[in-house]
Amino acid sequence: MRVHVVSDVHGDSRNLATAGDGADALICLGDLVLFVDYADHGRGILPDLFGAENASRYVELRAARRFDEAREFMAGLWAGIGAAEDGGRAALLEEAVRRQYAELFAAFPTPTYATYGNVDVPRLWPEYAAEGTTVLDGRTVEIGGLRFGFVGGGLPSPMRTPYEVDEETYAAKVAALGEVDVLCSHIPPLVPDLCYDTVARRFERGSEALLEAIRAVRPRYALFGHVHQPLVRRTRIGPTECVNVGHFNATGRPWVLEW
Repeated sequence: MRVHVVSDVHGDSRNLATAGDGADALICLGDLVLFVDYADHGRGILPDLFGAENASRYVELRAARRFDEAREFMAGLWAGIGAAEDGGRAALLEEAVRRQYAELFAAFPTPTYATYGNVDVPRLWPEYAAEGTTVLDGRTVEIGGLRFGFVGGGLPSPMRTPYEVDEETYAAKVAALGEVDVLCSHIPPLVPDLCYDTVARRFERGSEALLEAIRAVRPRYALFGHVHQPLVRRTRIGPTECVNVGHFNATGRPWVLEW
């Protein structure tokens, strides 16, 4: 069996369309939406709405960890296009997310097994996940004789991204999986080397519940994304190979699992 795994697609529907070539299945670990491309500030929902210059300023503030200032800056931009109230913003954002989802879900090969990232909008997925795409969160599936468990979303952070859940809810999803051969999640287990982003120069949120499950269940693999430029891309915890499958938007290449 050969499975290709991607994470942090962030709008790259072109490469996603060929990510499953030569594989028996594709696994997607979330973050389909592209709000702003940190490498190219002209790509994403934010520059489409407000222009690349404003997107660059927003990225600058977030990179400096001036999150409150970044939110104030965004509030001013929304007011400038007549969407100062939450309802107006939500409608414009949902319209933009829907456009991206229409392209991205159409690019998924059959079969695809997918879970949500922290920037995704789960309530919209049923409208776009066609036959052949299975969405899993706190659930398992058998692929080629191995049991794969999926946990979507992220934990609360200063970023306040769309799909962040509290620690207890996240831990309950991990516990619901039980025994698995491959543990698939968007965020990494709480291992400092796996959580540190060398470009952003900060620790991203990792999950203690994932780490505990790896130690208790001892799956063959723990696969995840979320940290775009990790200090360490893979490490072992006991018999478990922990692998950051890569920032697909930057590489356009899936990670390959064969057995």
